[in-house]
Amino acid sequence: MPKLPSEEKFIDVSDYGRPIARAFVDQIKHTKITPVQVTYLFGISGIIAIYCILNSHYFTAGVFLIVKSILDAADGELARTKNRPSYTGRYLDSIFDIFLNFFFLLAIWKVTDTHFLIMILAFVCMQLQGTLYNYYYVILRHKTEGGERTSKIIENERPKAFYTESQKTVDILYDTYNLLYIIFDKAIYQLDKNANESIVFPKWFMSMISIYGLGFQLLIIATFISIGFVSIVIPFLIYYTVLLFLFVYIRKNVLK
Repeated sequence: MPKLPSEEKFIDVSDYGRPIARAFVDQIKHTKITPVQVTYLFGISGIIAIYCILNSHYFTAGVFLIVKSILDAADGELARTKNRPSYTGRYLDSIFDIFLNFFFLLAIWKVTDTHFLIMILAFVCMQLQGTLYNYYYVILRHKTEGGERTSKIIENERPKAFYTESQKTVDILYDTYNLLYIIFDKAIYQLDKNANESIVFPKWFMSMISIYGLGFQLLIIATFISIGFVSIVIPFLIYYTVLLFLFVYIRKNVLK
């Protein structure tokens, strides 16, 4: 089951790796490979990218950032293809993402002259950008008939595990997810508390804010480091956050 029915899909610039992810899933869908194992694989790709950044192999690092994005799409694609949704995969995916995002920027800080606190600010900005996109996207899926609902608009209670997974594992991952993400989720919610009461978001709006999707963020980082502009990444992520307030303004004043 796709995240949205075909007639409701929008151009998602952060999801550029989906065609390759689907081709990869077509090759493994009849094997014993699980979506969680693919999640581990994208974690490994992220770690390789970090290693490459630290050792100034910037082009290779950029390649592995893109590979990570493709595999990030593939785990969910495999889960939907096999009709095996899981909260384990949903939370593990997000936990891996936030740790990898932090260490991507930490590695870039290490090889540049950026102040450590500026790097922390860039990390916070990157997470807020991604949280805004996910917040609106999850609302859209919940408002759309046939939309995927594994993710909740507000993660305020432990979900009941699917029959294929352990409730204890889901509880642990849920608590870890909340510990890591609650500050960003609450910040975005405070910026736009009434988003769920608005009209269904039009495709042009979702396409516009998809530039804050993690896939597109990593594409920007990969492009900068691959062409030798490593030092630009951290300040860019900070300035890029200005658009967040524009998107919230549009949602509040145009999409009432």
